Amino acid sequence: MSTQQVLDWLQTNEEQSIERFMDWLRIPSVGTDSKHDADTAKAADWAADHLKASGFSVEIKPTGTAEDPGQPIVLATSPGDADYTGPHVLFYGHYDVQPADPIELWESAPFEPIRKPAEGAMGERIVARGACDDKGQVMMFLEAMRGWYESTGKPGGGVKYTVLLEGEEESGSVNLERFVEDNKEMLSQTDVCLISDTGMLGRGKPAITYGVRGLTYLEVILTGPDQDLHSGLWGGRVPNPINELVKVLAQLWDQDRKVTIPNFYEGVRDLKDSERKEWESLGVDPVKALQGIGMPAEANVGEKGFSAIEREWARPTCDLNGIIAGYTGPGAKTVIPSQASVKLSFRLVDDQDSERIAESVIAWFHERTPPGCTWEFINHGGGAPATCATESAPLQAAFRAIGKACGIQPAMIKSGGSIPVAGLLKTTVGLETIFMGFGLEDDRVHSPNEKFELDCFRMGAKSHAALVEELLNS
Repeated sequence: MSTQQVLDWLQTNEEQSIERFMDWLRIPSVGTDSKHDADTAKAADWAADHLKASGFSVEIKPTGTAEDPGQPIVLATSPGDADYTGPHVLFYGHYDVQPADPIELWESAPFEPIRKPAEGAMGERIVARGACDDKGQVMMFLEAMRGWYESTGKPGGGVKYTVLLEGEEESGSVNLERFVEDNKEMLSQTDVCLISDTGMLGRGKPAITYGVRGLTYLEVILTGPDQDLHSGLWGGRVPNPINELVKVLAQLWDQDRKVTIPNFYEGVRDLKDSERKEWESLGVDPVKALQGIGMPAEANVGEKGFSAIEREWARPTCDLNGIIAGYTGPGAKTVIPSQASVKLSFRLVDDQDSERIAESVIAWFHERTPPGCTWEFINHGGGAPATCATESAPLQAAFRAIGKACGIQPAMIKSGGSIPVAGLLKTTVGLETIFMGFGLEDDRVHSPNEKFELDCFRMGAKSHAALVEELLNS
């Protein structure tokens, strides 16, 4: 049995595949909203039924506790051929979606998917909440599995798969870590994780993402006097928490825009010359990207010695995400506030440790405590970075599959964003993750009028189908 027969099945049955996709999108599985708990459970059942119809053994696993139940996890397996020696693949995705608000900005009902012409391109797009993130990308995999089963009668086409679909990704995967810990022995039997929740370089330009950044997120509160003070009576006599906080924050970077936290760069790998050359050859235009956000060319700033794309994909960062202090209402109020606080995030790369970074940051602030003031720290969590070795056999199989299915070799890229499940699986189970996604930058993920191009859907389904044969032959 060859991939071509499965590709023929996907083409012949495309309309039925799209109808199934739209049926799933009609279920408003807003996992973070308790009013949609029944809908979210229905979406899990829908995915379970699809996998069962493709020959997988399926369980729906509850999460949370009796007092505080979570959204269910769909867990499915295919046994693999008796003589299968390739990797046992863990496919991860999520079936929950973001809330549709603000509803008034949607051009069509968010949970009544429509097909419409793709703007400025050939073909069509599906517009609905979840069209790209992540139902559409999961559906590419599901339909590839359906194609192999219909063509061969073998679940997963004979490849050994474990499928894990969760319903809480959009609300922080609050129960996933416990589920992974509780099922660590079972998940440890897999060899590599495959996720379709990332993007391409552009229309017709597929890509494999082989690294995402991790995250440390802290809230830092500086307290001075036990009450707000009159700045005329107390200014210059006591530490002003706003003044003191911003003076400390200004020390986070040196003149080369490097982070000054001790040992912050521990675990950061040196960039290979080959990577730098390959990324440069992708033709990413930083000036054009800046223009797209209303910024001039001189705004291309960051850590000295690295290009814009290198800073995004391969270097850690520190950013202030919000400062709260004092009087911010209309008019004037001459006040020295009792407190000032900042929320700051650190994007991490390679082998940096999120918890160790948090400890180092807290110690750094303590060493700079203003006279008479105290710090409070709230750790809002984070996750490990995840980078897959480009020479790994499963990644090379994915590379070949996309090339054969799409007729063009995929670019090898990284992402400046974070996908916490990849870090969780890396630290808990030891899995590397391959990101084989087909989204576009203009898919309006998390925004009104979210969409997914059918051309991207086709490329993804064909690529997942071609990956099966590559794994069988590995």
